[in-house]
Amino acid sequence: MRSPIKSLESIIFASRWIQAPLYLGLIVAQIVYCWLFMVELSHLVVGAFTTTHISEADVMLVVLGLIDVVMIANLLVMVIVGGYETFVSRLDLDDHPDQPEWLSHVNAGVLKIKLSTAIIGISSIHLLKSFINAANLSEHTLMWQVIIHVVFLFSALAMAMVDKTMTQTLALQHQKTH
Repeated sequence: MRSPIKSLESIIFASRWIQAPLYLGLIVAQIVYCWLFMVELSHLVVGAFTTTHISEADVMLVVLGLIDVVMIANLLVMVIVGGYETFVSRLDLDDHPDQPEWLSHVNAGVLKIKLSTAIIGISSIHLLKSFINAANLSEHTLMWQVIIHVVFLFSALAMAMVDKTMTQTLALQHQKTH
């Protein structure tokens, strides 16, 4: 007969599966982003080959928007695959030829750093779009976009420093026990 504590521990450990529908929801969100990408791409192609004139700046803004969608889709893949692997269950991909290289050494710290780097990239694209379109934006809006981007940079730097410190501390503890 199992003790109540063992049963409680089993329930707590099994509760990680509650996250599985969340990852499925992110897959649906990725499908939506793919659809939006195709719609925007079709607008670009139609605009480029119709009699209406499309400026280079307009093309650049649309292309940056497409890059933004791709970067968000990449972020979704990292969260879906890395989060599932880290927090729910191992993915049985050892023999799969398309297994991402980064997946073999993913953990919560690595995932946070990868996510913060991706967010900085997405923020950079938004900021570049704003600078290209600066004539149509207020100085106040541009200022806040730059401030938010800098906050993202400092946050990522702080996370990287904390992760490095934790890794070094764990390495020192490991050396002391061996």
